[in-house]
Amino acid sequence: MSTRVTGTAFITGSGSGIGQKTASTLAQNGISNLALLDINTVRLESTRNVLTARFPNVGVEILTADVRDEASVEAAVQKIVARFGGIEIAVHSAGISGKTPDSDENSLANWQKVIDTNQTGVWLCQRAVVRQMQKQEDRGGRLGRGAIVNLSSMFGISVPPPEMGLFPYTSAKHAVEAITKYAAKAHAAEGIRINAMCPNVVDTPMTHNAIKDGLFDKTLDQTPMGRCGTLEEIADSILYLVSPMSSYVTGASLVADGGRTA
Repeated sequence: MSTRVTGTAFITGSGSGIGQKTASTLAQNGISNLALLDINTVRLESTRNVLTARFPNVGVEILTADVRDEASVEAAVQKIVARFGGIEIAVHSAGISGKTPDSDENSLANWQKVIDTNQTGVWLCQRAVVRQMQKQEDRGGRLGRGAIVNLSSMFGISVPPPEMGLFPYTSAKHAVEAITKYAAKAHAAEGIRINAMCPNVVDTPMTHNAIKDGLFDKTLDQTPMGRCGTLEEIADSILYLVSPMSSYVTGASLVADGGRTA
């Protein structure tokens, strides 16, 4: 058994960062089609151009949509199915950091923005993909109907120091853990696997300035490996979760944090 993957992969937040790198990693490992969703059209187009040049045999569909909007998510899934026939893999990585003051100083508007994107957005995408996978033929064996990965965080299973100002973010990521585990139990018998990916700080366009400004210095000081994770390391971990290599893994939280929460 290998980490080779087949079929169509639906990846949110794929205009940059973890989502973008995951798309490339899946293309390297056998995926036939990529459906890339992001709110930023320019970044999506750039990602598509890079992927089609590097992997000319992989079909690429880009979808500009807001994961917070139910109609947008449903329309995106319908468009993917119309072009590619189904969805075998989904990676829900769209998210924002939403740095704020401590919980009692946080505004309702900021709270709602982060929760709508990082929590409700994941659930809306998961729900739409599960409904589609339920319609698909069970491929049996170690393939089933499909595999889903929701991007959580090491702060989805732990709590950062309050001075980091990640209260809404951490709250949403804890919810992603529950969303993942609840659905994994509900749909395991249908041949649908659902897992969460929990990375440490990764140098992405969303986190780069904060890393540079020292926001995560304390966290990295408490990380035995003493460094951020790389995009390649997280994408490879996601590849494992969506490949037949992890066919008996569902409802799990794969922690890739350099030992920070050990």
